[in-house]
Amino acid sequence: MTHVPAPRRRTVLGGAALGTLAGAGLSARTAPAAYAAQAAQGEPADRAPAGSVSYRNKQILIDGEPALVLAGEIHYFRLKRADWQSRLDRAKAAGLNTIASYIPWMWHELPDGTIDVTGRTRPERDLGAFIDLCHRNGFLFIARPGPFTMAELKGEGVPDRVREDHPEIVSTGWYDAPATTPTVDYLAPAFLQEARRWYAAVMPVLAQRLHGRGGPVVSVQLDNEIGMLAWVSNSPDLTDHLTADFDGWLRAEYGDGLAGRYPFADKDLAGRRKAIRNPEDAYGAALMHDLGRFMRGRFARYVTELRRAAGEHGVTGVPFVINIHGTSDSRAEPFPIGISQLMETYAGVEGTISGADFYLGDLTLRNVTDLYLINAFMDAINDKDQPVTALEFDAGHADYGQNMDSQTSPSGVDLKTRLCVAQGAKMINYYLFAGGFNPKLDKPAGDGNDRIGITGERHGFAAPVDPEGRPGVSYASTRRTVRAMGGLAEVLAPMRATYDEMALGFVPDHYLTEYHPPKLASVQHVLDEAVNTRGAGPRGSLARAMLLGGFRYRSVNLQAGDLDPARVPVLALATGEHLGAELQRRLVRYLEAGGKLLLSGRLPVKDMADQRCTVLADALGLTAGDTLTDANRFWLSVTAHGWAGPLPEVRLSRAQLCAPARGTTVLRELSTGKGCGFDIPVGRGRAVVITTDYQCDLTFWGRAFAALDAAPALRHSATDPGVFLLTTADDARGRLLHAFNVSSGYDQDFTVTEHGKPLFGGEKLHLPGRTAAMLPLGLAAGGLRIAYATAELTGVADGRATFRALGGEGVESVVAVEGKAVCDGARVSTEGGRTVLRVRRAEFTVRRA
Repeated sequence: MTHVPAPRRRTVLGGAALGTLAGAGLSARTAPAAYAAQAAQGEPADRAPAGSVSYRNKQILIDGEPALVLAGEIHYFRLKRADWQSRLDRAKAAGLNTIASYIPWMWHELPDGTIDVTGRTRPERDLGAFIDLCHRNGFLFIARPGPFTMAELKGEGVPDRVREDHPEIVSTGWYDAPATTPTVDYLAPAFLQEARRWYAAVMPVLAQRLHGRGGPVVSVQLDNEIGMLAWVSNSPDLTDHLTADFDGWLRAEYGDGLAGRYPFADKDLAGRRKAIRNPEDAYGAALMHDLGRFMRGRFARYVTELRRAAGEHGVTGVPFVINIHGTSDSRAEPFPIGISQLMETYAGVEGTISGADFYLGDLTLRNVTDLYLINAFMDAINDKDQPVTALEFDAGHADYGQNMDSQTSPSGVDLKTRLCVAQGAKMINYYLFAGGFNPKLDKPAGDGNDRIGITGERHGFAAPVDPEGRPGVSYASTRRTVRAMGGLAEVLAPMRATYDEMALGFVPDHYLTEYHPPKLASVQHVLDEAVNTRGAGPRGSLARAMLLGGFRYRSVNLQAGDLDPARVPVLALATGEHLGAELQRRLVRYLEAGGKLLLSGRLPVKDMADQRCTVLADALGLTAGDTLTDANRFWLSVTAHGWAGPLPEVRLSRAQLCAPARGTTVLRELSTGKGCGFDIPVGRGRAVVITTDYQCDLTFWGRAFAALDAAPALRHSATDPGVFLLTTADDARGRLLHAFNVSSGYDQDFTVTEHGKPLFGGEKLHLPGRTAAMLPLGLAAGGLRIAYATAELTGVADGRATFRALGGEGVESVVAVEGKAVCDGARVSTEGGRTVLRVRRAEFTVRRA
């Protein structure tokens, strides 16, 4: 299997132009015609015969072969045309194989309302020329044409004229307050008409350059961060058009039961619209939930309109991408809100995939599970074919304010990239790879600087390549990371993540909190409870304990249907007191059928509309009592009993006391002796219920999982926190073990076992702090079958494989190869039919003898 056709890969990595359009004497303006002619002849410009771009079985396929797309975002519109080539040269040197760029509507639309995508008014508006230049340099291309593009552009990339000409599309929020962000009603007829007009101009440029026609375009993003502006401002798009649409949805959804849910059901449309915009406490929680559910479907309809418009102008045969937003302050706790909002736009939708948009800075013990859950929750919504991707992967050193008050370490980009790849990511776009300059508007707006962007004249000053084109502080580390992934692309591209028999439940409805009516007690109660308990569990302990405790766990969407205990033997779920009635019934059926459940957080006793629902609690035989906190100098503490003990008494901040009808109590609140942790049989299954914010004590959580007969297959001997192991595998059962040490600079030496049997011949692995490595196990690559290696595999070719020692010069690496093999300077021995090579060099090559 190859990453991309060999000539093109050599072009990218080596910088040589092999068989380019320029070499054929073709200009940028004649290139589209050349693409079409060459596609008809089956001989595209600088690569193997062009074919479709698709995805299957979690892989991205280009020309029918698995590919690892490593992209860098370069904004052509923020650079002089004469500078385009120099930035592409930087991308080549970094090892990237793809270029991505926003295509801003507001940049290409002129003051008179016409649209220039050919460069007739400014050479930097010649979109086709930039894409063609990328192609001539051997790059693939990801197009991001909006309508919204954000990118710190004024109006978020949508021309101000659109809102001025159509004031009815401008959002009205809670209590008739004007929107505080430049969002719009996406499905307002006037906005769709304007968006179609933009697509009519930009999509033909992309259609001429699709990969299937011999061009470089392999993916097109539909809009950007859909719904994000209304979410972050808590200002839903309550226009007259949308509220009428929502009113119709409510009536279809609830029928005769609507009056029992909403007291305004019998009013006329004007009265119902007023009640929606000005909610009362009695129905505020229900409205928050229903509005979120309604908007999911509405976003899906919007994306369908955009995709139809793109297809009408010839853009077909490449995956469309939906970009998901949601990180904040180097954390991703709210990220699943974006998944919840947009899941219906891509989940199981043929020809569409999702892409994460995350900004986490360094990857540390504090936020490593944030990124793990981004990928796991996205994959839980994906179908069996859709791969994980990262469409905005934060590159650079994070001094976004250019104030010299922030700087990520060189390890940040490396660890984040490796974790994404270990979880199956097949497309990564480093954003922003190269900075630039915000040009002046064609018509001065009198807004202080009259530029297209809000960041001043220079933009992207924290990028690996600064606005002037110089390598920044993060360029070298980004280059090392990209080249490490590119060197193993043909090994990584066909691989899929492999897991233990453990899953973390994902409840999208727990994240329907993006539109919360303010100043309502019922809404605030649901919101507080959800934020404190959903997803990763109270304090994030559940998700962190699973990862650092050794579990390679996946996530499952609990709203997708009933769980089969044969496929999901053990399920962990973090929840508060709100859990939908159908989900409660689903968990009961799972337990009765033999499933094993670890429930962390408060006992669910209400549905998402804040109405009483005790289906699960009744099946567990638990009665919820008081919830104690550590307020007012009360030093809340719990003690461990049964299989949970012995453990020291632990002080916590919250514990819900429950009365069990059966089972064993394993945690008790110290002052009352009442239970807050339970082991309960249910039908043929079993549940461990922890109703405290228990800390991330790996001993305690390990005992809890063991009580459910759950144990990680892979174990390591490292004693300090920070080490965890993941695996990917190919169809031939060859594997890579992805070893991580995210501790703050502490080196770790450890051995690894699988199902109790030593791996790597029992040899120790040396992993410095804040590093990771990809180690082969039974892998056929480069004409060799590598039984194992304690050094990282860095590249393969015909009859040879290159390695990097973990720890540098002087550290002994061991490589075992099936059959005969040689390595300069190695001590050689044989074990059965294997050649075992011991090498003390930082980098070395093993060859087939």
